[in-house]
Amino acid sequence: MNRLTPFEWITALRFLKEGRMQTIFIVTAVAIGVAVIVFMSALLASLQANFIKRVLTSQPHIQLIPPDEVARPLRQPGSGHILAAIVQRPAQRIRSIDQWQKIRDQLSTWPEIVTVSPTMTASALAVRGDASRSISLTGIDPEVYFRIVRIPDYIVAGQPRVQTDDIVIGTDLAKELGVTLADKINVSAASGASRILTVTGLFDLGNKGANLRTTFVALRTAQALSNLVGGVTTLDLTVTDVYAAESVAQAVQAATGVEADSWIRTNAQFFTAVNAQKTSNTLIRLFVGLSVAFGIASVLVVSVIQRSKDIGILRAMGTSQGQILRVFLLQGGLLGFLGSVVGAAAGGSAVVFWHGILRQADGSELFPLVLEPSLFISAVFLAVMTGVAAAAVPALRAAKLDPVVAIRG
Repeated sequence: MNRLTPFEWITALRFLKEGRMQTIFIVTAVAIGVAVIVFMSALLASLQANFIKRVLTSQPHIQLIPPDEVARPLRQPGSGHILAAIVQRPAQRIRSIDQWQKIRDQLSTWPEIVTVSPTMTASALAVRGDASRSISLTGIDPEVYFRIVRIPDYIVAGQPRVQTDDIVIGTDLAKELGVTLADKINVSAASGASRILTVTGLFDLGNKGANLRTTFVALRTAQALSNLVGGVTTLDLTVTDVYAAESVAQAVQAATGVEADSWIRTNAQFFTAVNAQKTSNTLIRLFVGLSVAFGIASVLVVSVIQRSKDIGILRAMGTSQGQILRVFLLQGGLLGFLGSVVGAAAGGSAVVFWHGILRQADGSELFPLVLEPSLFISAVFLAVMTGVAAAAVPALRAAKLDPVVAIRG
């Protein structure tokens, strides 16, 4: 008899019902354990999604940059002898990526890459009256760039319009310069070129440093101010799988010969924190699972001892060892299932509750609510398997009881 029959179900349910208090306690223990696991897993997934959203909506997944300028030792013509062995690192001037149009067209055909946006970045000085501030001037093609960095989502006044004589600046820079929409500021680049630009939009990136320094202009405007007409300093990319960005960056660098930095490399501390959270969460789930398993096992061991005579009578009436074994395995599975269903519901409700009451200073949500059905399904499945595994030793002990000894005992 290889499958469960009504006899095993009826016997298992009767044993659980007769030991009602033990059943309630172990189901409660399982529920608490599963609730902790579900709550922590869902909270970690939500916080991680929030981190990813904040990081990847303000920067590209991969950025291609021109190589650094490297000074070579001075050699004597003809002999090749080194005249100056000590070589100082030269100052890095603004350089364009060589044949960037060809590289852009090449990468646009890769299935792993979604968007390729050329950008021009340079240092400049924003001046209005007696006020002046150092800024980072970013020249963009808005139609493509805004697919990578969602600047329109951060606009608090005006619009993200960047035509030839337009500039979009941060709220803190606008406050420092005393400007608002439609005001004009004089932008002077390190090359000596300058241009008067009109403020068309104000954004708030949630970071004062970024709001003070970051500005956006048209790509051709940044090229003209940098005396690098037709050039770009970076190619910004987005990929289909954000966690595969580093491997894609390595492939891009090998194929193009241009240095490629992924967001994973530039945010190493973030990844370290996420991995630490994952490790701690895994350890907590492991110890909670072990405590649940020992709890189920201890209850079933006591149940076997208490029901030794009942087991002996069942064996004397012709019940096979396999049936007795399945009765106690079924008890373990039922305890795990009942506790996991209650615990999964409690853990999910706790996450929803905390998501509702935790708010940022501006009243917006602190983290997005991420409740994947797979989390609840896996929690229930693992709890049931843990219950069955925990019941294995008591079940074997019950199945091996000698009917005569059990009845006498």
